[in-house]
Amino acid sequence: MSKLYSYISGAVIGLINGIFGSGGGIIAVPMLKKNGLEVKKSHATSLAITMPLSIVSCFFYAKNGNLNFSFAIKLIPLGLIGAAIGGFIIKKIPDKILKRVFGLMLIIAGVRLFTK
Repeated sequence: MSKLYSYISGAVIGLINGIFGSGGGIIAVPMLKKNGLEVKKSHATSLAITMPLSIVSCFFYAKNGNLNFSFAIKLIPLGLIGAAIGGFIIKKIPDKILKRVFGLMLIIAGVRLFTK
């Protein structure tokens, strides 16, 4: 991956993450796969990228009064359990299935955004 492409990718992923929450991963995963990373490494690397971006975005959302911390705190414990389970079972999911499920989730999310 060229340095220029890396810089541009980082800026785009950060911008998307800042606007849509951790939606930067939606952009990061395909960019990483396009540049030769294996499917599972693309997903894991995307998480590593979006984690610090999400922390920064969260700070600005909170500063602007757009964070409902009491609601978020209720979701975090089981969310962490779900994340651990997902991280554990990812190694058992074939790449082909993972790509299709990820694509299907993107389509479902897109349709829901347009219809609700």
